[in-house]
Amino acid sequence: MQGYDLRANRAKPVRASGHPQRPPEATARPAPATEPDPHNPIHNVFWRRHRSVIEEDLTRLRSEPLTFFPGFQLSGELSSIQTPGAWVITRHAPILEVSRKPEIYSSARGVTINDFPPEFNEYFNSIIAMDDPRHARLRRLVSAGFTPRMLARLEDSIRDQAAMIMDEVCERGECDFVTDVAARLPLRIVCDLMGIPGSYHDFVFDQSNTILGAADEEYVPAFGDLITAILTAGEALTQLMDDVAESKVGVESEDLTSILVNAEVDGERLTRAELASFFILLVVAGNETTRNSISWGLVYLTDHPDQRRIWTDDFETVGTSAVEEIVRIASPVVYMRRTAQCDTVLEGQPIQEGDMVTMNYLCANRDESVFDDPLTFDVRRDPNPHIGFGGPGPHYCLGAHLARRQIKVMFQELFTRIPDIQATGDPELLASAFIHGIKHLPADFTPTKKTPTQH
Repeated sequence: MQGYDLRANRAKPVRASGHPQRPPEATARPAPATEPDPHNPIHNVFWRRHRSVIEEDLTRLRSEPLTFFPGFQLSGELSSIQTPGAWVITRHAPILEVSRKPEIYSSARGVTINDFPPEFNEYFNSIIAMDDPRHARLRRLVSAGFTPRMLARLEDSIRDQAAMIMDEVCERGECDFVTDVAARLPLRIVCDLMGIPGSYHDFVFDQSNTILGAADEEYVPAFGDLITAILTAGEALTQLMDDVAESKVGVESEDLTSILVNAEVDGERLTRAELASFFILLVVAGNETTRNSISWGLVYLTDHPDQRRIWTDDFETVGTSAVEEIVRIASPVVYMRRTAQCDTVLEGQPIQEGDMVTMNYLCANRDESVFDDPLTFDVRRDPNPHIGFGGPGPHYCLGAHLARRQIKVMFQELFTRIPDIQATGDPELLASAFIHGIKHLPADFTPTKKTPTQH
């Protein structure tokens, strides 16, 4: 298999101390940690380190038995957010098993390792945090936005928006690739999909950053205001969606909000609260994950110019496998949590009712038993059974095809309009255990002229 090894030229890793596996007969949880453990993957501090060191620890975790990682105690205003600890699933096969068994592993008790206060449910009780039959009902309703016809309607919009983004940066010769390029396309497409006016794009961008980056000082400088900041952002997006939905009642239009407000499926409609939480899911999860796939894509293509050349020499033929490889290696959602609804066994380890398990997609997408040379970035990798869009089962990403299309079109525009663009520094990582995110990425390129056609 051709490709380049991500381990080359990495910084000397910090050796991680192993965590003892929780004994099968144990019933008590370890006491919450008072100091953050840099080798605990459910803690944000794990993800603040250099990516080469993170890869070293992920390799170690895959070699160890299924392990219970203790929670950590927050204080002050944040003491209402409990982090009781979780089993961290690091390998591919058990993630597939958990994904296929929603009757055992519930989503309805939360999808992150934090147990947030009840008031969070008003804004963030989205489809991903539900079990059947409610999950099946909502998925059936919102699937109207992801039909082949709707995706075909968005095709021209994706191309037009990508071209506009190029016009905005091409004459400058340098940019912050995340904020100026990667973040703009998915944000505009989600807003277009939902019928959100362009004047609100920056507003939506800021609110989504706050929700997913609330533990990062750049987005919420006063850490003690984290809860207030997240709730305020959720309320703001909900109000925006309410206003847009009100304007769409009785109106025939092709945007998703109009379809969802006016359509019935088996006699059912979405409530306003359900519509608002779905919108928040789209702008937060759909926007952020596509944005970070595009951002990581430039990092890896810069690091591995021969892989870039393979793609640019035959863009269409290599395009599908290249996008899948970017999603695999980027794994923009680090993990999803499930909660055991009964006593069970996973990888030979007894799991008790009420235990949290986290499916670490990023780690499992490097599973040596599934992927040849998993730390090698190979744009022609085949097969590539990654779980970058989640595992199989009822919660597989509804917008996966839309995300794939945006990534491919964005790189086609980049290769055509500013073909020598490259990252000029290390990515500045988001301080999050949930999103494998990049906040900033400096890039430069030879300036080019705007296209004469006005978009």
